[in-house]
Amino acid sequence: MSEIALAWERAKGITAPIVGSTKIKHLVSAVNSMDVELTLDEVNYFDELYVSHPIIGAINQNPPEGTVVLDRK
Repeated sequence: MSEIALAWERAKGITAPIVGSTKIKHLVSAVNSMDVELTLDEVNYFDELYVSHPIIGAINQNPPEGTVVLDRK
């Protein structure tokens, strides 16, 4: 599943996904995803299934003019 997910992101133009590998097998899976090529129909199918979720946390509390520094040292 992770290989398909990364291939789907790549097909949509995401070239630098955040991969938090905690095990070698996760890194191997990420590398193997480069061998997966999805058809346009497959990409569209996954797009239809995808449900976005709102961002929760500090980023949604920033003012419209941009991010702010909360702690200066």
